[in-house]
Amino acid sequence: MSNKPGKSVAGFTVAELLIGLAITALLLTALAATFNASVKSYQENRGMLKALNNTRQALLRMTSQLRTGWRVDPNAPSGTCSFYTSADEDITYEFRSADNKLYLITNSNGQEYVLCDNVTAATFTKTPTDDASDCKSVQISLTVQSGTWQHRLCAAVVVRRNLGQ
Repeated sequence: MSNKPGKSVAGFTVAELLIGLAITALLLTALAATFNASVKSYQENRGMLKALNNTRQALLRMTSQLRTGWRVDPNAPSGTCSFYTSADEDITYEFRSADNKLYLITNSNGQEYVLCDNVTAATFTKTPTDDASDCKSVQISLTVQSGTWQHRLCAAVVVRRNLGQ
């Protein structure tokens, strides 16, 4: 087959191919950016979910032990809560801002356990009994952070053994 003068040949010109490649490159770049943003969002959400679940478990443990405990120290600093459990074990919950962790300390042998990490603030607000020797209730506030997200979780506990005081 020969080309006759005045007839065009079917196909794309170099300019058309370059424009097509440029548009394809832009679309692929946009798709990659969207995928990258989706992965980052998933990782942030996963980190926050893990931090929140750990904090909720810590709050559950603390509220359960305080509810059945006794001799809660009303004069302990706001970042700590010292008391005796129902099993007569002397323990302290203590927040340390230096490492952003909440600790469970067994006072009889000095052992420390990390109860929760990623904690940026913790307060234990104690309501003393009438004679101020114990506490009727304790309000717990924990602020947890993961990445740029921060959440505050709160709980309140009535110490059952001290209800009549």
